[in-house]
Amino acid sequence: MAWDEWEQLKAKAASGQSTHMQLNQMPADPSGGTGTKDAWGDLRASQKDLSAIGKAAHDLFQDFERYSDHARVASLAAASGLASEGFALGGALSHVAERWVDQVQSLLDACAHISNHLRFTKNQHAADETYISTTLSSISTLDAGFDERKGS
Repeated sequence: MAWDEWEQLKAKAASGQSTHMQLNQMPADPSGGTGTKDAWGDLRASQKDLSAIGKAAHDLFQDFERYSDHARVASLAAASGLASEGFALGGALSHVAERWVDQVQSLLDACAHISNHLRFTKNQHAADETYISTTLSSISTLDAGFDERKGS
């Protein structure tokens, strides 16, 4: 782009509109509805959704652990065979197999973390629900006692 062209573009941009700020936001009424909180679409995740994610992570953990071991054993056997025949590729393949083990462990740790965290979250949510329910029922009992005293 030539300097003159750049100057022309700057002048055109400057004359077209004044400097202003534009905020990114959702339109006032995206769905044509009432604009209530539900119309905007809160993030929701049901127990069914969370269970499916946890199960997928657990299944990946089990399957990948089993299948990755086959790849490790086959790679090490091939590396050993190549090295014994004098091929430098044997050492390189052995190095790759060692790194493979590290990467597999990282993936397995991540899958276990996801599965365990979702299980913990589910149990914690159930405990919170029990606590809230107990607290609210205690307040109802207390209110009933005050109502009885007021009436007498």
